[in-house]
Amino acid sequence: RLLTTMPHAHPTNTSLSELHLTGIPGLQHLHHWISVPFCIMYLVTLAGNSTLLCVIKADPSLHLPMFLFLSMLAVIDLVMSTSITPKMLGIFWFHSTAISLDACLTQMYFVHAFSVMESGVLVAMAFDRYVAICNPLRYLSILTCPVVAAIGLATLLRAVVFMSPLTFQIHRLPLCSPAVVDHSYCEHMAVLKLACRDAAFSNTYSLSISTYVDSVFITFSYGMILRSVMRLPSQEARLKALRTCGSHVSIILLFYVGGLLSMYLQMFSFGLAPHVQVLVADFYLTVPPMLNPLIYGIKMKQIQEGIFKLPKRISQRGQFTPPSTSEVIPWCSVP
Repeated sequence: RLLTTMPHAHPTNTSLSELHLTGIPGLQHLHHWISVPFCIMYLVTLAGNSTLLCVIKADPSLHLPMFLFLSMLAVIDLVMSTSITPKMLGIFWFHSTAISLDACLTQMYFVHAFSVMESGVLVAMAFDRYVAICNPLRYLSILTCPVVAAIGLATLLRAVVFMSPLTFQIHRLPLCSPAVVDHSYCEHMAVLKLACRDAAFSNTYSLSISTYVDSVFITFSYGMILRSVMRLPSQEARLKALRTCGSHVSIILLFYVGGLLSMYLQMFSFGLAPHVQVLVADFYLTVPPMLNPLIYGIKMKQIQEGIFKLPKRISQRGQFTPPSTSEVIPWCSVP
């Protein structure tokens, strides 16, 4: 209650084993109204990504590299959104601002590690489109089942390797009172502001891995795709190829522009009010997970057909129905 009625008051008697999240700084009196869009976005995220996973699992014709990468993206979005939204809604609805230091670091690790994983999956999807458009005859021989599994494992290991040093460093840093994080979740730069000594290394490290690593690979892949598309003899073929990549590009722009904008606003306020910085960070983690299944569901004809087939497959559950020849894709057996 104290944090709600007195937005600038800090609990100076809080133990450093426990932190307090302010929610949206300066807008605590509007928390109940702000909670409405975040609750709706979370429900849409759960429904959309769960439906996408069910459709891809149920339809054998979708057991291809592109859709497996899309499944990875859906799982990442579910975990990343669930890592912050329930606690955020607890702050908005019940003024539950307290969070233990261990829980805060765990939330921070999951949020940022899965952000790195999502970036890695977007790189894999860009590579998938590059192979599909630039080397269509070798698509299934290049992106075999073991290769896709190795890419997924590499994405997971990379996130662990990138984020573990940041988490361990913050865990070892001495934190000063008042132990108040001016954010609605444990965003790592906001937590670093509580450090009693300089933590410039963490900011520089985080900025470098977020800005320079994956964007180079994605830019290269889509540059090669664009060059190949422009060389296609038929205008219809060029338009079809561009439409195929359109959904990927829109998701990539939404993720990277939002993420970089959020990070730079945390480092350099540019004179903006604190609540603007926090809202940008919140929307960056909640809007893309909501829009990803909607964009793919609208753009991809295969996903649309899978959604229409899903009720029939569910009603036939428990009955053995041999798949038709058109549905059997012996992809994993491709050398």
